[in-house]
Amino acid sequence: MSSSQNAKLTKQQRRDAAREQARKLREAQQRREKRNRLLIIIGVIVFIAIVAAAIVSIVVAANRAPLEGVDEQPSVATEDAAFPVGADGVGSVNDGAPVVDVYLDYLCIYCAQFESINGADLDELADGGEATVNYRPVAFLTANSDFSVRGANALAVVAEDSPEHFTDFNMELFAAQGEGATPLSDEQIAQIGLDVGVPQDVVDTFTDGRFNDWVVAATEHAAGEGVGGTPTVLIDGEELEPGVWQNPGALAQTIRDAA
Repeated sequence: MSSSQNAKLTKQQRRDAAREQARKLREAQQRREKRNRLLIIIGVIVFIAIVAAAIVSIVVAANRAPLEGVDEQPSVATEDAAFPVGADGVGSVNDGAPVVDVYLDYLCIYCAQFESINGADLDELADGGEATVNYRPVAFLTANSDFSVRGANALAVVAEDSPEHFTDFNMELFAAQGEGATPLSDEQIAQIGLDVGVPQDVVDTFTDGRFNDWVVAATEHAAGEGVGGTPTVLIDGEELEPGVWQNPGALAQTIRDAA
């Protein structure tokens, strides 16, 4: 083989070596880019998970904080500010039966209508084991009167100290307003209590405001749950169409159908 052929072969070998080196560099660069993309994706996923966890934590804390910060709470109320009523009265539940949540404000004219139309039916369903009714008094309507707070506080006192009169007292607080939206005085609230059988010594504590802070916290909790007005009615967690309860017997039938 001539020296020129050796030189040409050597040049070809150098080219091959250069190409091989370039290929290795490209592959190494591709591996680095793939690894970097993977790290970025993992970082984004971790970041999203941290943010989501933080949001959930904030929401849960916001919903729980108002109630957890109240020292004096009715012992028969649930942790999320409901008075459950089952066959054994307030504080009891009917296992396996539909759960009906009723958010009410004592200064709400539509709540007065709701109780007038459906109060007796709800009592019958609870007494008969066909439903657990969660009464959730709130105080949204406080711009011109504190009756919403005073009424809900009185209901909480009755639930705690004279539970057998709970549902009668609730209904009469609305009935005493006539068509509704009529603030009642402390004396009127006390008389309603006496009329339904609440003992005098219990009635005398209405004005102590024992559960006022709890009522305010329960209202904040309800707002945090997305309740924007009253009456709001849920059956097994599903909000009822507003028009249903306006027809006598329709709410009771809807509850029975959910069983």
